[in-house]
Amino acid sequence: MKVLPTGLEGVLVIEPTVHCDDRGFFAETYHAERYAESGVGATFVQDNHSRSERGTLRGLHAQLVQPQAKLVRVLQGAIWDVAVDIRRGSPTFKKWIAAELTSDNFRQIFVPVGFAHGFCVLSETAEVEYKCSDFYNPAGELRLLWSDPEIGIEWPIREPVLSAKDRDGLPLSAWMDRLPRFGEGAG
Repeated sequence: MKVLPTGLEGVLVIEPTVHCDDRGFFAETYHAERYAESGVGATFVQDNHSRSERGTLRGLHAQLVQPQAKLVRVLQGAIWDVAVDIRRGSPTFKKWIAAELTSDNFRQIFVPVGFAHGFCVLSETAEVEYKCSDFYNPAGELRLLWSDPEIGIEWPIREPVLSAKDRDGLPLSAWMDRLPRFGEGAG
């Protein structure tokens, strides 16, 4: 597999080796030892699977209680996946990266603890699966405003389809006193 660093320390784009023949393909989508050697040392305890329609934007999300690292991949369709550094004091605080993940390119993105995550759907539908390093805790949920000008994400869609919770996300400034500090824990 290839591991591509991004502009955010710890956020990685992973390109698994895909073996194709006339029957189809085979790809190893996760191997704890190989991934740990490549910088993905999280122990995953929960898998999530979503299906969304074109134009749907899910995010930006993070867990402040029981923080989660995530390993994200697309089973069907295409998404534009985003990670945002929310660690106060980090040299890349408020910076973001994006990668196109598709069922054809097999790319994955590793989003470590201390980063918010979101994606928008580029295809008619997309099925996304992601591993989480801790269990979801609704009491510890952070929902950032997807269009927060302080972060300035250049989403490839103008008027996304949002859940009520994501529509009501708060700007980063409203979360400032609750954000993790760079250098604490995993960040």
